[in-house]
Amino acid sequence: MLCGPSGSGKTTLLRHLKRELAPVGALSGSLTYRGQPLGELPAAVAAGEIGMVFQHPDAQIVMDTVWHELAFSMENLGMPPAVMRTRLAEICGWFGLEPLLYQPVHELSGGQKQLLNLASVLLLQPRVLLLDEPTSQLDPVAAREFITALQRLNEEMSVTVMISEHRLEEVLPLADRVLMLEGGVLQADADPRTFAGSAGGEFAAVQDYLPAAARLYLSLAPEAASAASGTIPLTVREGRRWLHSLAEGTDAAVSGDETGLLFAERAAPHVRRQSRQESAPASAAAAPASALLTCRELTFRYAKEEREVLKKLSLTLQQGEFLAVMGGNGAGKSTLLHVLSGLLKPQRGKVELAKGMKTALLAQNPLLYFSHDTVAEELQHMAGYAGLTPGEAEREIGALLDVFRLREVLDSHPHDLSGGQQQQAALAMMMLLKPDILLLDEPTKGLDPAAKDRLAALLQELRRQGASILLVTHDVEFAARHVTRCALLFDGGITAEGAPEGFFSSNYFYTTAVNRMVRDRLPQALTTEDVMKAWPASAYRS
Repeated sequence: MLCGPSGSGKTTLLRHLKRELAPVGALSGSLTYRGQPLGELPAAVAAGEIGMVFQHPDAQIVMDTVWHELAFSMENLGMPPAVMRTRLAEICGWFGLEPLLYQPVHELSGGQKQLLNLASVLLLQPRVLLLDEPTSQLDPVAAREFITALQRLNEEMSVTVMISEHRLEEVLPLADRVLMLEGGVLQADADPRTFAGSAGGEFAAVQDYLPAAARLYLSLAPEAASAASGTIPLTVREGRRWLHSLAEGTDAAVSGDETGLLFAERAAPHVRRQSRQESAPASAAAAPASALLTCRELTFRYAKEEREVLKKLSLTLQQGEFLAVMGGNGAGKSTLLHVLSGLLKPQRGKVELAKGMKTALLAQNPLLYFSHDTVAEELQHMAGYAGLTPGEAEREIGALLDVFRLREVLDSHPHDLSGGQQQQAALAMMMLLKPDILLLDEPTKGLDPAAKDRLAALLQELRRQGASILLVTHDVEFAARHVTRCALLFDGGITAEGAPEGFFSSNYFYTTAVNRMVRDRLPQALTTEDVMKAWPASAYRS
């Protein structure tokens, strides 16, 4: 497993290992595959034995139907039709793709497209599989299915897997080795538990990349470390066992008729409410919220003969609110944002925007926003479009460069940036518009934990200045930590909505790893901080 900050070189390293995708530039050192220099491998060996799955599913698909896409790579290598059909039958059975064989690719969900990309690569029977943040655009269910498929490939087919990821809850416990890059330099190379143990020492930044169970364990240290025996937990199951051992000790230590369990259950909701109030804008706390953006009975389809993507959907965004819309791949979340922004017109229903309000949309693909040769030119152009004076532009751009850590790439072409840096550059451009309503489509994809924290701080500052935010995301952890309300989009409509505490604690898949670990005792605790505040001190007292 490969991890590290955005722009640390993860994608560049993977592309060097896939000869056909190696970036242009000065290269020193050597790359070998099974003892042979990578550049000297026969073309068929390099293409077939080393496979790669990209971060963006659509960037890898070239044909119109699932069948044609699966056959494409084998046709390019000149395989006999009988071999092709045998491999297709095998791979379709493995991934359950047979019902989709004749379906147009554009009708697939993001998760289905990513599985199609993986299947297309595996048809060449690679020995090494490289993956560049393959789950960044997948919903929690699809991401778990994809990781499970990788685990089966590794264990049952002996395929060597090297994966770059920021979402580590499912990936890190399965890894044999963890590599951490920073500034193009290898900072750590260890097995997962040794890697987790280094978080308290020289590499403090490691803690941001750990699963929730390990972060919670380390947050309670040194008391937890001395009270609980064994190694650092990495999975939800291990975390639950460790917390259960703490709770068993709690009940005996608490005096009176209130056990530690009751204390925790009563404390957790209070802690969450206090946390939300502290992050709310002063204006929202001082006066009743008013609706800024309202959609009523929205119905939308892309073509007359196609299915309805949105079906009589109604939703309201209040003044100063931070609303997260969640749902599976293909549920219509991006379509909803495009309708709300005015880029798409619904067939029925209407969108009402408060008078004088200005909206800005950050679409899922940041490349849509780039039309100049450098990041500096992009920012300057957007500042001019926003009507900022030269002095205002300098101040605003300078502040955004510090928030998004873009100073070192100012003279770079936007297409040469990492996926996370492209996302941050596009968001910085949107910030220059000073919108009243900010519509964000998967803004955290490709961002490392520190970058997500900086993004959250910026969004909260915008809320304090009066802006309202509607966020479409698969990032459950980010939503649980920062938003004020959640809504679930399913079958074209909003099927559930509410405050994060109630919304996530009632879900099985759409919830945080921390909540899965503690929901029996702290049903509304969603983050490590919630548990730290609510869990009685005697639970981890040595």
